[in-house]
Amino acid sequence: MKIYNTSIEDLKIIEPKIFNDSRGIFFESFNKEKFCRLLGKNIDFVQDNQSHSKKNVLRGIHLQKSPHSQGKLVRVVSGSVLDYAIDLRKDSKTYLKYFSLELNTENNLQLWIPEGFGHAFLALTDNATVHYKTSNFYNKDSELTIRWDDPKININWPIDLSELIISDKDKAGIYL
Repeated sequence: MKIYNTSIEDLKIIEPKIFNDSRGIFFESFNKEKFCRLLGKNIDFVQDNQSHSKKNVLRGIHLQKSPHSQGKLVRVVSGSVLDYAIDLRKDSKTYLKYFSLELNTENNLQLWIPEGFGHAFLALTDNATVHYKTSNFYNKDSELTIRWDDPKININWPIDLSELIISDKDKAGIYL
């Protein structure tokens, strides 16, 4: 397992070691000891979530507010997504900056999104399945949904906005 820094402090790309032979591939998708050692801190995951999306489905921008903030370790089980992490830590030098990365079953990359970040993803393929571990339990009263088109964040989505498939909940999100 390798860990890479991104342009945003504390946001990390995780690359598992892939074992490939005539049968296919094998990799360890999570090892707490290695993950915590590479991250330099102890993370206890308490919940696993999985979603399945059609092409052009946009989910997010979602955040759990304190005291129920969540760190997320995100990976794709099938298909491909463009994953977005938005720094919403007001004391951060990269406040309102975002980072995006394609996660798919070819690269098997994972994205560590620490507490205080918004999260969104755009399904690039039909049958895109995203799995993520969270460091805190979901709490409805701490949930915050920010509009995908918030001008303060100004995400440059790679498709025409008229092609996006967005839930009513995400359409009702707030502007910062």
